[in-house]
Amino acid sequence: MASTFFGLNIGLSGLYAYQASINTTAHNISNAETTGYSRQKVVTSAGEAMRVYSSYGMAGTGVNIADIIQQRNAYYDVKYRNSAALYGEYSTKNDYMLQVQNYFNEVDEGGFTDSYNSLFSALKTLFDDPSSMDIRTTVANNADSLSEYMNYMYTSMQTIQEDANFQIKNLIDRVNSLGEQIATVTKQINALEVTGVTANDLRDSRENLVDELSKIANVTTEEKVMKKDPMDPGTVVYEVRINGQLLVDTGSSKQLKVVPRTEKINATDIDGLYDVTWADGQEFSLSNANLKGELSALFAVRDGNNAENLGGKVTTTTTGGVTTLTMTKTNCDDITKLNIPTEGNITIAGKDYKYKGFTVDVQADGTYQYNFKLDEPLATDIKDTDNVRGEIGETVNYKGIPYYMGKLNEFSRTFASVFNKMHNQGEDLDGNKGLDYFNYTDKKGAADLLENFTSFSSDGTATYIAADGTVTTGESYYNLTAFNMTITAEIMSDPRKFAAASDITQGVENKDNLKELLKIESDKSLFKAGTPAQFYSTLVAEIGVDASKYETFTKSQESIMKSITNQRLSESGVDVDEEAMNLVKFKNAYNLSAKVIQTMNEIYDKLINGTGV
Repeated sequence: MASTFFGLNIGLSGLYAYQASINTTAHNISNAETTGYSRQKVVTSAGEAMRVYSSYGMAGTGVNIADIIQQRNAYYDVKYRNSAALYGEYSTKNDYMLQVQNYFNEVDEGGFTDSYNSLFSALKTLFDDPSSMDIRTTVANNADSLSEYMNYMYTSMQTIQEDANFQIKNLIDRVNSLGEQIATVTKQINALEVTGVTANDLRDSRENLVDELSKIANVTTEEKVMKKDPMDPGTVVYEVRINGQLLVDTGSSKQLKVVPRTEKINATDIDGLYDVTWADGQEFSLSNANLKGELSALFAVRDGNNAENLGGKVTTTTTGGVTTLTMTKTNCDDITKLNIPTEGNITIAGKDYKYKGFTVDVQADGTYQYNFKLDEPLATDIKDTDNVRGEIGETVNYKGIPYYMGKLNEFSRTFASVFNKMHNQGEDLDGNKGLDYFNYTDKKGAADLLENFTSFSSDGTATYIAADGTVTTGESYYNLTAFNMTITAEIMSDPRKFAAASDITQGVENKDNLKELLKIESDKSLFKAGTPAQFYSTLVAEIGVDASKYETFTKSQESIMKSITNQRLSESGVDVDEEAMNLVKFKNAYNLSAKVIQTMNEIYDKLINGTGV
């Protein structure tokens, strides 16, 4: 049978319930502008009914507070994080493409067009007066300006690569920090929730940290209860995975670290680019297509070679381990486009081998046969019939800094070799054979650069064997890059060295060779895109298209993120107008519960004080 004061207890339960609802509403209003806050709601249930053994059966016992929950939808969390990873990737690529574009765009004097046109303008002026020392000096100075421009562009690309490399380290540090914070908050959540309460605000903090992590890389989370048996209350396990690998396991966090490379992937790479591994030595792949986020973008920008790293068929017929590996049927039979380091890694049948130098033999059909000197013998014999492929460095299918540096090298090598070849065919004012006009700054010897060769090596030497067996040795254009391109010192110091004449015995006014040099400007056979100027303008246009593409992707993804954020807020955001209505509603309910108490008080007062003797 119910207590005489049963009604008072029912009213009191209402006071407690609506006081909690008012407090929760106040908490919601206070955090209306707090980033990542999820609206909270008091969940109530009817109290367990009591049997009163009367004709009307069961009596209600008031209201119970079951829980205070978050209004949050995990589906929108997943959508937001997937979208954030894409936005982080696109926006980062967009930022770096704008930097590349700013360097290639010619908004000031002294750019490519100005330097290139000035060189040929001076050559045309020299054509009118081929013996003029002043004009010859102007030609040399303008050629030097073109070389310096290529040097500047190359070092500018190195600066961007260095910045991307530094940002990778910063992001790895941030990932480690976020992982530690998530693990710490998870321990706090588990410590509180073991008592049966829900740590809503701590859960919001954890979700905010995961949101931030999702912009850096693709993130997945899973919360589950591990039970040993049906009677076991279980242990709550919370896992965060990045790039598909475990970063946070409830209260502990794994650490990533950056390791400077000892070998280059591309010949154009700066020293000390970082690889990323787990602190325990486990592999972490920056090239994983599922990585996404800012980290993926930085890797693509820093290492992107447009999948043009050297690859080909590996052949050998030896019966024992070999330290020289031969590669044929490669994707590069052009020295101007070659971008492999003098020392590096070659991957064969899934195993990496270090090589210390290489030689290239030009076959009768013009294709290249590469011979790599390995640090260690091959693990297994490879025969021609095995169709095993080898690959230098890593395939990164994105037009990043190595790709654009490779294009600068291609221009520098091609232009220098064509100009030198023509200049070599002339004679200077003293009747000497024309020197190489363009050269490179760190050249080791005085040998000529060979435009035609039958073999060359990574040490810079080249050999040409003519049809009659005559052997010519010199240096190759492999070691000439946009970074070290320069004018031969003798030509810079002595304008008489310019070979304008084909035969100086015909007089100092002979300019037959200069006439051939001027044809280079309009020679459309030099590059796939046409003339040297067209090659460069095509490259600039290509950069513009890529920059525009990622700007569009960024804006589109930003719009998608805003849409998902709005969907998220419709579920978990605080609507102050709605909360104001709730405040009035709960206040009225509280007042009614208080009225119940007052009414019961009057009844009990009458019962106790107004009845009896």
